[in-house]
Amino acid sequence: MKRLILASSSPRRNELLSLTLLPFETYPSTIEEKMDITLTPGQLVESLAEQKAADVLTYNPNDVILGADTIVAFKDMRLGKPQNEQEAAETLRMLSGQTHDVYTGVCIMDKEKKRIFSVKTSVTFYPLEEETITWYISTGEPFDKAGSYGIQGSGSLLVEKIHGDYFSVVGLPVSKVARTLMDFGFSFTGSVR
Repeated sequence: MKRLILASSSPRRNELLSLTLLPFETYPSTIEEKMDITLTPGQLVESLAEQKAADVLTYNPNDVILGADTIVAFKDMRLGKPQNEQEAAETLRMLSGQTHDVYTGVCIMDKEKKRIFSVKTSVTFYPLEEETITWYISTGEPFDKAGSYGIQGSGSLLVEKIHGDYFSVVGLPVSKVARTLMDFGFSFTGSVR
């Protein structure tokens, strides 16, 4: 029986994949990601997810590998994880009162086939006062999150509304992943068909 392997050490992705009730193991990719800035945000996250999954498949050739990547896009910018408090504050000021897009790319593959897709969700922030930005940065939450916030934590207080898949903003579009895994013989009950 093929194992399902998550090519990520992200606690959020681990937690979200657990919602499928499928047994899985984690084997983080160590590949140096190639960022092709000519790609659209959706194409970029798909490419990064595929790179991670392909890397882990080389070490686990008889299993099903799930790779994922998330980026935040605002206007023509791609917003990664902030390097320091100043960068986090600048990002939050920029997103204040605005709508940005969060893209999560997924690649599920084994040695016979692969499925690649991305999910786009639009997120609108309330206008943020400086006091709110300072408080949020003091929580420490922005520093390991693309776009300088975590919607699943205290960052939820910044969000006025979303249009799309909430779980994709957190890091993994769970329902679409579960349905795609059916193509690889997995079912929602955790058994293999």
